[in-house]
Amino acid sequence: MDATSSTSAPITDGLPPERRRWAVLAIFTALAMSALDVAIADIALPAIAVDLHTTPADVIWVVNVYQIAMVATILPLAALGEIVGHQRVYLWGLLLFTVASLACALAWSLPSLLVARGLQGLGAAGLMSVNTALVRFVYPSRMHGRGFGNNALVVATAFTLGPALASGILSVATWPWLFAINIPFGLAALLIGMRTLPQTPRASHTFDIPGALLTAISLCLFILGIGSAAHGTTARVVIAELVGAVIFGALLLRRQAGHPAPMLPIDLFRRPIFSLSVATAVCSFAVQGLAFVSLPFYFEDVLHRTQVETGIFMTPWSVVVAIMAPIAGRLSDRHPAGLLGGLGLLILSAGMALLATLPASPGVAYIVWRMAICGCGFGFFQTPNMKAIMTSAPAGRSGGASGIVATARLTGQTLGAALAALCFGLAGHEGATWALALGAGFAALGCVMSFLRLAVR
Repeated sequence: MDATSSTSAPITDGLPPERRRWAVLAIFTALAMSALDVAIADIALPAIAVDLHTTPADVIWVVNVYQIAMVATILPLAALGEIVGHQRVYLWGLLLFTVASLACALAWSLPSLLVARGLQGLGAAGLMSVNTALVRFVYPSRMHGRGFGNNALVVATAFTLGPALASGILSVATWPWLFAINIPFGLAALLIGMRTLPQTPRASHTFDIPGALLTAISLCLFILGIGSAAHGTTARVVIAELVGAVIFGALLLRRQAGHPAPMLPIDLFRRPIFSLSVATAVCSFAVQGLAFVSLPFYFEDVLHRTQVETGIFMTPWSVVVAIMAPIAGRLSDRHPAGLLGGLGLLILSAGMALLATLPASPGVAYIVWRMAICGCGFGFFQTPNMKAIMTSAPAGRSGGASGIVATARLTGQTLGAALAALCFGLAGHEGATWALALGAGFAALGCVMSFLRLAVR
């Protein structure tokens, strides 16, 4: 499957405006689908458990298998994109995601649904692994900030609308329709993308299959180890998983030593701007994980608010991110990412500190404006930082950089969720306050690292 019926050579600095608009429509439609699927799956779990006659403990694997498939394959697929073209990985990923959505809608048992969800996660990894790389080639360099800002806007909007959309669909239809709704949008994006997505530079080296397996195993064990620690699994299991991750990671580094484009992009991490930008991304998404896991418990168990009220309280964060992301993107075309990102994380740290020091019986306005401050800081940081990661890598290594963008997000969110669980385990209901305070600390650490980028090249 090729995306280049009207292009015979790799593009150099973005697409012409009309073709760019259609390519962006294809990219952002698929991105919204994958983001929405993450947001709506959680809402559907109770209905799936009842319909398929399974337990809550078992049905959670509908979410877990999707995440594991993504984590295991994002970096290998990003590396494959550098060899065969990012547009091909994207289109095949979109096709698999769409077909797997149909399989999810037709699933008749939990095992059949889990297989379909695993394939859907693999398709989503194809989309996410090269998403930011394609945005880099679709937009001209002078508009990269705007492109990455629009990318962040789509994700934030999807996460904001996801729960409401899922609840609306479930109020009039059964849970399979949550997956079936992907099919027409996926086919439309596929047809548009085949005609408009650009060819991208292709590397001359071959795909390292053993390296891909080592990457998948090490990342899976690392994420499973963090998740096991969060869920109170025995120390022996947690240590075994994390040690296994280190061992397979070391084998990967040894195998790919001297490789022109290592799957775990050590060559890119030698660039100070890239390393600092990735570190700040992990910090920011750890803050998000800490907040999004701890706040619902805080609102419902400590403040005794309803689930509907909790949903309302969580909304301002994503709404303000959607507003700020394109603004920060345009600013990043004129101002350094170190400055914009540092200011954003400083605001985020202040917002988390304000949430951690909420009064005993806060009114709605007290909660909403604090959540809005957090969303403002997170949104102001995210786009400039994404641009810094992508533009600090050579064009030929856009796939590796794009894979790290997605991996940093997943790692940070998983780490934040694990730390939130640890806080609850140590402090009970007070754990929410601990988690929010810890989030303020992570944001402050990321702020310092972001400002350090102003002193390096």
